Amino acid sequence: MRFEPITWERLTAALAGHADGLRPADGGTRLRIGVDGAPAACPGERAEHLAEALRARGRAVLTVSTAGFLRPASLRFEHGRQDPDAYADGWFDTGALWREVFRPLEPGGSGRVLPDLWDPVTDRATRSPYRTLPDGGVLILHGPLLLGHWFPFDLSVHLALTRGALRRRTGEGERWTLPAFARYEDEVAPAGKADVVVRTDDPHRPAWTGTG
Repeated sequence: MRFEPITWERLTAALAGHADGLRPADGGTRLRIGVDGAPAACPGERAEHLAEALRARGRAVLTVSTAGFLRPASLRFEHGRQDPDAYADGWFDTGALWREVFRPLEPGGSGRVLPDLWDPVTDRATRSPYRTLPDGGVLILHGPLLLGHWFPFDLSVHLALTRGALRRRTGEGERWTLPAFARYEDEVAPAGKADVVVRTDDPHRPAWTGTG
């Protein structure tokens, strides 16, 4: 896999231009983009910058974070608060993401997306109102461990970190998650599944594979 140095500004503009020319693979009317990466790679920040660039092109965009689709604490912490296998396999409510985010965007779907479901601070449902993504709109889902669930992304971006860089850039209190990301690399191989891979070991000097 060959990487080309690029600035974040140029990368965001290139991704927006590429996405603007895509059509949903399932024949629907709304595009679905995934920005996958460990928290240390800042997928939320990259997703928001991409959303801003697409809005500047006249597209309606809804960003959704997997952090809003955590399972209740009783399920997440069933095997303790720092179990990496539970983090990899059971922290995120993928069924709710399918039901509340992806199915409404299928051909003939309502377009009514739930932007978040669960507040991990209060450990209660957020009760957020649904938001309607119009025809021609773009969903950007961002978060870690996204590419092993067969989510129907029309464009997927993986923010890659070597294991050494991931360890350096992960705070001491979150390093218990590192085995989960090692499993993800070994079992899912996200760099091989993503449409675009961005190397982010140096947060100020990204490099990418291009859009193919």
